Amino acid sequence: MEWFEAVLLGLIQGLTEFLPVSSSGHLEIGKVLLGVETTDDLLFTTMVHAATVLSTIVVFRNQIWDLLKGFFTGLKDWKIVKDDKGCRYLSCNDQTDYLLKIALSMIPVMIVGLFFKDQVESLFGSIHVVGFALIVTALLLFFSDYASRPGRKSVFPANEHRNGISYWQAFSIGLGQAFAVIPGLSRSGTTISTGLICGVRREVMAQFSFLMVLIPILGETFLEVVGGEFGASSVGALALVLGFVSAFLSGLFACKVMIALVKKAKLSWFALYCLVAAACIFIFA
Repeated sequence: MEWFEAVLLGLIQGLTEFLPVSSSGHLEIGKVLLGVETTDDLLFTTMVHAATVLSTIVVFRNQIWDLLKGFFTGLKDWKIVKDDKGCRYLSCNDQTDYLLKIALSMIPVMIVGLFFKDQVESLFGSIHVVGFALIVTALLLFFSDYASRPGRKSVFPANEHRNGISYWQAFSIGLGQAFAVIPGLSRSGTTISTGLICGVRREVMAQFSFLMVLIPILGETFLEVVGGEFGASSVGALALVLGFVSAFLSGLFACKVMIALVKKAKLSWFALYCLVAAACIFIFA
């Protein structure tokens, strides 16, 4: 992989990671267009994903700091209490409650990573898998826009949950993230769509969707480093560094843009784009 190819692929990753159009799918498309071999660059893919995670941390640094500070200062207040029906539950502050919901949402994707990693990696490199997954992404975005439009009654209970999201909604969003490991199935699009369909408000989903991916991707990057994948990869150190920087800088821009879009814009426009991209794949691939 040449240095300019790494920069271009990093830009693609950073710009599409937070938009509901599948960064992994666009990386595969970019590799095909640039003629980059896909058999030895899983480390590169992991590194540019880690770069966008770092951009997420920068954008949400104040919220992350408040969550961590509230979690550790609130440990002394943890206690098991009974409600009116005699059911026991953990009493904790809002920050701890939010972090527990994020932790719950990560369980499905961790199960996929532990037990189905080889099957998932075998899907990378197939441009037609990307095409079919982009169609699924488009359908999810269309349906979530329809289900969450103003004035429409949700099929799910409209209870006001703590931090704007319940534990079952967090787990459902986590299931969406687990399926989004398929290249072409947008992680942000799938998680945001799942949340909107389950009745989570747009402004709540914008933050939750981006924060829930931090630990899984950082953990995957750590395992790559510990497992010695840097030495085993044929991608040069310069390409890795340039790709990382390119993805980080473009990710900073895209993250801020997507937060505003989730709150206000229609996701159907991104669905149309995904359908067009899928059609181009099947016509020209």
